[in-house]
Amino acid sequence: MSKTAKNALISLSDKSGIEKILKVLKKYKVNIISTGGTYKEIKKLGYNCKEISKYTKFSEMLDGRVKTLHPKIYAGILSKRSNKKHRKEMRGKKFNYIDFVVVNFYPFHEKISKTQNSKKIIENIDIGGPTMVRAAAKNFKDILILTDKKDYSRFINEMNKYGGSTSLKFREEMASKAFSLTAYYDSIISNWFNNKLRIIFPENKIIFGKKITQLRYGENPHQTSSIYINDLFKGDLGLSKIKGKALSYNNYNDIYTGLEILSSFKKTGTVIIKHANPSGASINNSPIKSFQESYASDPVSAFGGVVACNFLINKKIAKEMSKIFFEVILAKKFDKEALKIFSSKKNLILIDISKFKYKKEYHIKQFPNSFLIQDRNNIVFKNKNLRFVTKLKPTKQEIRSAEFALNICKFVKSNSIVISNKFATLGIGAGQPSRVDSCEIAVKKAKKFQPKKLKNSIAASDAFFPFSDGVKKLINAGIKVIIQPGGSIRDDQSIKLANKAKVKMIFTGVRHFNH
Repeated sequence: MSKTAKNALISLSDKSGIEKILKVLKKYKVNIISTGGTYKEIKKLGYNCKEISKYTKFSEMLDGRVKTLHPKIYAGILSKRSNKKHRKEMRGKKFNYIDFVVVNFYPFHEKISKTQNSKKIIENIDIGGPTMVRAAAKNFKDILILTDKKDYSRFINEMNKYGGSTSLKFREEMASKAFSLTAYYDSIISNWFNNKLRIIFPENKIIFGKKITQLRYGENPHQTSSIYINDLFKGDLGLSKIKGKALSYNNYNDIYTGLEILSSFKKTGTVIIKHANPSGASINNSPIKSFQESYASDPVSAFGGVVACNFLINKKIAKEMSKIFFEVILAKKFDKEALKIFSSKKNLILIDISKFKYKKEYHIKQFPNSFLIQDRNNIVFKNKNLRFVTKLKPTKQEIRSAEFALNICKFVKSNSIVISNKFATLGIGAGQPSRVDSCEIAVKKAKKFQPKKLKNSIAASDAFFPFSDGVKKLINAGIKVIIQPGGSIRDDQSIKLANKAKVKMIFTGVRHFNH
């Protein structure tokens, strides 16, 4: 950058805060070049400015599609001040250097949230803005690029510190930020085209997001973490924190597990999450009973967990919840009396989820140098595919109860077994390399906390039983209905055991691994 800057190009869709930088540019006698609406705003604020068509001596054309795309602009931006050939060419053309570029883009993301009209959307794809930004960012050794109004104050400090110039370090930082912006902007456009054309897995997949905040810590205290949003239609996550400390990686992980399970409930329900696994879940017309049944499933694991409810928490429910240590409670609003009760819980985090909308998008899993993408597991089973493989057939009520158990099972880390009584879990066995171990854990928990409810209960398995030993453990515990995908070469052994014990068995043909 030249010791004394002379020219700045400003082109803004969002013009808020512009006067801050106009003052410092005037202070250091920087000439301002600008485009249409920005030019009018600068003049309105009382600052001198040259309209870009007068600067280039080339009128805008094609309804404004071409206005900044001119050699005088890009030579001024891209020329290397230290290059003798460049300096000679600039003198020969009588072109001026441009030392500052201040640009933000047409609000494409806002446009697609307001209209489905493709013609209007396409006209809001910014061409000149990203081109200027990329050019200025490439030449950061000589030029400053500003794309975020949050950096205006830092720019002013730099100008005052260096007498009308900026440091190389600052320019390089702003260049990095600029390229991130152009990549993000283009990714939104790419995503819109893919959605429009229903292209699920394009040849080049872009995962984009805007940083919301840095988290308290990552999965462990020595790790750092931030959360990003990729929802183009909202400015936030739809989660309103009412009370409590900053959220951590684990908090968000458990919160979203809870929200995903809640989204599968068609009726009033509660789920308690611990380490991304449900420790208990219940659907009940009575909200407080729903909570009580979820907690009763595993009161030990529930300690310090996340409670997710799809109902309003009132005084009565709050009193019940406040007896137990939870880290986070999610609910569709909290009444005043409930908030008063929870106010004594210093570290408790309360989140209103009434504006949260669950979007059934894709699941992404990252590895070193690669990542997997798959669509979400949005089904439990299809009724037409159910096979009742034992002599005794389940009742309609038992099928509905089995569906509840299997629905919870598909959210539990595999291998997984869920034991339930009607519409409340009794025992959950999660994440074991051996399915029979998961059976043992689920049975052990059910016997420990709610042994009386085990008789005539239901068990769900996320995948088939490779051997009949797991089935045997469930039958011995008092289970009377077992729902599983089926498909093992030893299914006949499991069916034989079930028939002998007068247990009903359902095959779904649908596996629910969750790794």
